[in-house]
Amino acid sequence: MFLDMLTDSGVNAMTTDQLAAMINAQDAYAGSRSFEELVSAVREVFGFEYVLPVHQGRAAEHLIARLFVKPGNIVVTNYHFTTTRAHIELLGGRMIEIPVPQALDTSSEYPFKGDIDLARLEEILSRDRDKVAFVRIEALTNLIGGQPVSMKNIKAVREICDRYKVPLVIDGSMIDWNIYLIKERELGSWRISDIIREFVGNADIFYMSNRKAGSVRGGIIATNNKNYYEKLSVLVPVYEGFLTYGGMSIKEIAALAIGLRELREEGLLGSEIELIRYGVEKLDKLGIPVVKPPGGLGIHIDALKFLRHLPRERYLAGSLAAAFYIISGVRTMERGALSSDRTPDGKEIFPDLELMRIALPRKTYLKSHIDYVVDRLAWLYENKEVIKGLEWVYEPPVLRFFLGRLRDINNWSTELAERYKRVFGDS
Repeated sequence: MFLDMLTDSGVNAMTTDQLAAMINAQDAYAGSRSFEELVSAVREVFGFEYVLPVHQGRAAEHLIARLFVKPGNIVVTNYHFTTTRAHIELLGGRMIEIPVPQALDTSSEYPFKGDIDLARLEEILSRDRDKVAFVRIEALTNLIGGQPVSMKNIKAVREICDRYKVPLVIDGSMIDWNIYLIKERELGSWRISDIIREFVGNADIFYMSNRKAGSVRGGIIATNNKNYYEKLSVLVPVYEGFLTYGGMSIKEIAALAIGLRELREEGLLGSEIELIRYGVEKLDKLGIPVVKPPGGLGIHIDALKFLRHLPRERYLAGSLAAAFYIISGVRTMERGALSSDRTPDGKEIFPDLELMRIALPRKTYLKSHIDYVVDRLAWLYENKEVIKGLEWVYEPPVLRFFLGRLRDINNWSTELAERYKRVFGDS
């Protein structure tokens, strides 16, 4: 593997200050100076009084779902994430996605495709208020190309939730990039620190995977609602660990306190977004279908347009990721049908988009790496007819993309590799 661009989760480079904090951490099972430093950082950066560490983001989703979701409940969101939906459905609930219409047009330059459709939110809450467990906003939205939520939209969502007395939960796993894009596209005169507090302050409960913006392994739940905190506190020792570590290493809790404070440093936030923009603009000029406008998380290729010759049953985004790895040594991620589970009666769910995500972990890659990615993608686009799709060898029933195994139909990978060798040799 030449470049590992599978994800930004758990593979970001840490700063020297974070590494130093790990050495100075005060290990203790129950209570520690390092935990108090984390609480202080959360209060300072986000403005939340109560903090619960958990072992990672999906652990936070699990506990929040257990707090709110009962059989027959609805969770309304701008767009789902795989593990979030799984936790809600396992408890007998379901998710309703209501992104703005522009979110599903990969060529649209609409600046805030992560926004929720306010008219549809109002309609759902007016009709089904008693069924709605909570409203969830993901900032950025992962599965539609790392697209941000605007400050205007989150404030409007807060106002609607207040009127219908529905909790608002914000997934801030990639809050760093969302905040940077708000400053760039909406609130240019504001300080990063002020945008962060203003945005997350709209949440009744804020949670994040620390493996992303925090650049450590773990997760946190934060709130100013003492009632929610006390109810969640009962669940943490059962599923995670004691309240002051929640399944995290104390060393990484110490590093997280530094990482959260570093979210206010504009120079650290913007480098990946600038690389993503550079790559998207180069690919777009070459006519390669790419999600626009450039967002956070990575470069996203529209596999529906890239592989027009294939039916959706062939798992287009997964096929494209496999083909790209063969001819580049770059590991990317499928965000399409493979990332969706089947319906209870076994029918395939085809999501709105089929994307190949080329993730850019924080503080890791350079412009020359993007040049290489663009060069190999351009060659693959010229030879895309070789790709014939994938079929299952082993398919787990839940979150199948983590453990499932597939094979190439009619052994097309060999033909692609041989064609590549004829042009580039064995290197």
